[in-house]
Amino acid sequence: MNSKKATRRTALAAGLALALGLGLAAQASAGAPRTVSGSPDDNITRIADFYGAYVDAESDLDSGGGKLATELRNYYLTPAYLKELKAWEAKNHADGVLQAQNTPMSWKVTDNGTADYTEATVTLTWGGGDTTKLVVDMTRTSHKIFHIGTKGIGGK
Repeated sequence: MNSKKATRRTALAAGLALALGLGLAAQASAGAPRTVSGSPDDNITRIADFYGAYVDAESDLDSGGGKLATELRNYYLTPAYLKELKAWEAKNHADGVLQAQNTPMSWKVTDNGTADYTEATVTLTWGGGDTTKLVVDMTRTSHKIFHIGTKGIGGK
């Protein structure tokens, strides 16, 4: 009998050690705390800030997000482009910033690099995993968005 008890204890101890080891490994694989940084002088940061806040606002319309989305547009877009965007929306029956009728699940901003202005690709990821790529152009001086489309003003 002692032999059976010893075997059970050994198996139990091994199983417990394995389970604890896996638990520690799983916890460690979650990674360190994430860091997000930016600078008000960096246009890519500004475009990312705009899209992040805009998607948040559009995702939370019941809590006043519609008003925030309007305020974000007024702050980040040039007045001339805001007028163009409203005309595009009336014609296309979609949100001009997202160029869609829905709100994406996530977004990513990538610098395309240009000389006289900043051009970035904004990748929007939708609920089913599909993506849409938009090109966003921003002035270097006023840090305002003056174009959003499937191609940049340079035709890319």
